[in-house]
Amino acid sequence: MTALPDWMRPPRAEGWYADDLDGLQDAPRHTELIDGALVFMMSPQRSWHGRIVTGLTVALTDQAPDGIEVERVMTIRLDVRNRPETDVLVTTAPYEPDRTWYAPADVLLAVEVVSPESAHRDSTVKLRKYAEAGIAHYWIVEEQDTKPVVHVYELDAPTTTYVPAGIFRGTLDRPVPFPIALDLDNLIRMK
Repeated sequence: MTALPDWMRPPRAEGWYADDLDGLQDAPRHTELIDGALVFMMSPQRSWHGRIVTGLTVALTDQAPDGIEVERVMTIRLDVRNRPETDVLVTTAPYEPDRTWYAPADVLLAVEVVSPESAHRDSTVKLRKYAEAGIAHYWIVEEQDTKPVVHVYELDAPTTTYVPAGIFRGTLDRPVPFPIALDLDNLIRMK
């Protein structure tokens, strides 16, 4: 068995804290914190995933009203032991060039584009954790015959759980968190 490098050893018995992520210089680029444990995205990212993330980022940015920002591949500091990384997020927080995470109160929409290694976390763990943190809107984007299918959830505030608000193929039209109209089949631009 290979010994772990020192940076992979938790700094305390109860594991890692959200603020510890910023000091992990040797960690892989896409490192999340779930329940005090580091989660590494080590498998290569597929082109489909990257293009969907880019297409959604561009389309949402084009439609976002003033005072709304769209980010890709950023973490949300849900609490002291959870800092998951979203593929796309929509926020009311102003742009800050040195920002490394967002607070749930500033996130209007979290979007996860499913990859084989993240499917379970996206559809169960993050679904529950984002809702409990009060993030009003959550989308899970899956691939079906090379096309995106978007599962849309809205927060039911009294229960702090998500309720399904629709499954979208081809096009997506939503009035919240701001008016959004997406041509899903053309999110992947090819020349």
